Amino acid sequence: MLLTILIPCLNEEETLGICVSKAMQYICEHGINGEVLVADNGSTDRSVEIATNLGARVVSIPERGYGSALIGGTKAARGDWIIMGDADDSYDFSDLDSFMDMINMHGDCDLIMGNRFKGGIDKGAMPFLHRYLGTPVLSMIGRILYRNKIGDYNCGMRCYNRKRFLDLDLKCPGMEYASEMIIQASLHNYKIYEVPI
Repeated sequence: MLLTILIPCLNEEETLGICVSKAMQYICEHGINGEVLVADNGSTDRSVEIATNLGARVVSIPERGYGSALIGGTKAARGDWIIMGDADDSYDFSDLDSFMDMINMHGDCDLIMGNRFKGGIDKGAMPFLHRYLGTPVLSMIGRILYRNKIGDYNCGMRCYNRKRFLDLDLKCPGMEYASEMIIQASLHNYKIYEVPI
């Protein structure tokens, strides 16, 4: 299987259906041998039911945390490549061409980061301090410390080579997992690219 679209989830019944539907439609419209995988982190609402009814595969990840859901989801994924994105409809699962184009152009890449600053941020989609201070400063520090060119360290939509990231054996259970991915990929000299989203 080429692609797993991985969506970590905890009580996202209001928006999960939109995300799963867009992801399923993308796979179908582009004739991709792929799957939509929801890594459920203990939802008590209708999230699991919604995802299953829309055709997604759901795996239960008992260890709590964003990182735990993504680690468990990565282990359970069947695709050679994983595109991850949040279940709150903040990323557009119907527009994944930039990631797929990068895979086709650079099949040897390991991590493809989305960059919201290059692609466009809708008004009100990111708090003022995050947009103009937090994320740019964190990204600048990361670029200096880990010698990479990533412009949006906090972007939650990324694509990565499943096997290469399983080799890293990432451990962070919470939100820090997002930074751990980049840091470990940089320290291991993985090939990292960036696309506007």
